[in-house]
Amino acid sequence: MTEQAAAARPVAVWRIFLGWARPYRARLTLGLVLALLSAASVLALPLATQRLVGQVAAGDPALGWMLLIGGLVVVNVVLNAGSWFLLDRTGVILTRDVRRLLASRFVRVGIPEFDRLRPGDLLARATADAASADDLAGYVLVGLGVHIPVIITVIVFMAFLDLVLLGLTLAVVVVAFLAFRLVAPRIRSASMATAEAVGTLTADLERALGALRTIRAFGAEGAEEARLHAAAEAVRRARTRASLWEVVSANVTGLTYQLALLTVLTAGAARVATGTIGVGVLVAFLLYVFYLIGPMQNVIQALASYQSASAGATRIAEALDYPAEPGYEPPPPQTDRSPLSVRFDFVHFGYAARPVLRGLTFTAAPGTVTALAGASGAGKSTVFGLIERFYEHEDGRILVGGRDIRDWPLARLRQAIGYVEQDAPVLAGTIRDNLTFAAPGATDAELAEVLRMARLDRFVAGLPDGLDTTVGHRGGTLSGGERQRLAIARALLRRPRLLLLDEATSHLDAVNEAALRDTVRAIARSVTVIVVAHRLSTVMDADRIVVLDRGVARAVGTHDELRRSDRLYADLLSSQLGGAAPVAPGVPAS
Repeated sequence: MTEQAAAARPVAVWRIFLGWARPYRARLTLGLVLALLSAASVLALPLATQRLVGQVAAGDPALGWMLLIGGLVVVNVVLNAGSWFLLDRTGVILTRDVRRLLASRFVRVGIPEFDRLRPGDLLARATADAASADDLAGYVLVGLGVHIPVIITVIVFMAFLDLVLLGLTLAVVVVAFLAFRLVAPRIRSASMATAEAVGTLTADLERALGALRTIRAFGAEGAEEARLHAAAEAVRRARTRASLWEVVSANVTGLTYQLALLTVLTAGAARVATGTIGVGVLVAFLLYVFYLIGPMQNVIQALASYQSASAGATRIAEALDYPAEPGYEPPPPQTDRSPLSVRFDFVHFGYAARPVLRGLTFTAAPGTVTALAGASGAGKSTVFGLIERFYEHEDGRILVGGRDIRDWPLARLRQAIGYVEQDAPVLAGTIRDNLTFAAPGATDAELAEVLRMARLDRFVAGLPDGLDTTVGHRGGTLSGGERQRLAIARALLRRPRLLLLDEATSHLDAVNEAALRDTVRAIARSVTVIVVAHRLSTVMDADRIVVLDRGVARAVGTHDELRRSDRLYADLLSSQLGGAAPVAPGVPAS
């Protein structure tokens, strides 16, 4: 468990909550003061009622006491409404703040950490779990911060009226709280299980919706439906268990109410009959029993809500403690547009216990096109992850522009790089949104230029809404080639000094692939381009091709040099293009 998550155990959840609430402590304090004043107006009613009963019994005028009682009722309603409005509004604001904190952490969480997380579970933490801030600010804070002082005050007034009846009442109350102490851990455990089950269900839904076309294509609807149904059933079981213990808790207070009332009525009647106390005292004491049981029920309910909210706060604390990337400061506008060189010197890197790069060495000269070729798993895409510093290499050196990559401010480094991922992700929204989210100040002329360079200009011109055409979830209304070209145009719009293309032509037809190769050659005059080549036809005219094998560069050269001198490259070429590729005699296969 992480450090902050450990701090979120039930006994310390208030530390987390008070940290969230610090900016609003004045508002919360005012809400509590209003709630306390409201409670005080209620507590004055039994005493006023006792005087009223005495006046009526003596045949004296009682109009003044009646007006006072009516005034106390009105004051109670006004103060109570003001208190709940302030506390409820603050709870809503706190929930918003917690969701902002989570959103900020999620978009900056380190990629290695993100790789092990489930996006659906993150969504559950930012939605259902974040509501715990509202519960803590409302039900729990009022239940404990207001009603505990009320209970103490009521007990003092009861002691003033009759110590015997007070002793009987407190005996029942103590039994109720002891019973709740047995139930409370089960409420928390069940609430945590419910939160985890909701996170699993959300993750499974996100998984299914994200691969809906694949599910349909393979006829896997039944299997996914069963998986989702099982996750929903797990939520039901966990929530039923939590509800069961909450019902037990609520009925403990209900039973306490009945027992206390019957005990006071029986004993009080006996004391009135013996003349020990008067009827007015018994009526006042019974009213205080009502005013004691209500706050006591609220306190027990608040404690139950605290157990539930602490489960959500624990999961929020865990999420806020996810390792984030180094401090990120928005860089100033880029003025240097010269191409960047890239050099790997004996770089080692692996995922967990699986080594990927084993001393990789190569150089990409500025203003050239360098291609990375090799079989799947050779480490080609990993190279891009290290250049972007999504991952930190373990040994060796990576130099960008002659400067150690770890000496670059992270924002400045990424500002200089244009990156097109292998699956060319497209965001929900319009074509314009997708182009400009990384370059919000781009002009229409700049947009037109990158669309032309990516061979998308005619396509966009033919759309009814042009750049403002909606592309759907993950670009679902676009073809694979259109998504790739849109991603390329988005990268070019940043005017990068280094362009990373992770098989950016895999979905293009031959005509558009050839045109894009020409575009890459043209932009390489002012930008260094590194291409991951799964399809060798896209990089035959690269200035240099680096052949990766088991995490090292086994050969470097041009296309013509490698097809004659390197057996692995020749085999890859032959398997993709068909026919035998000439290999120099004596060249080993590996």
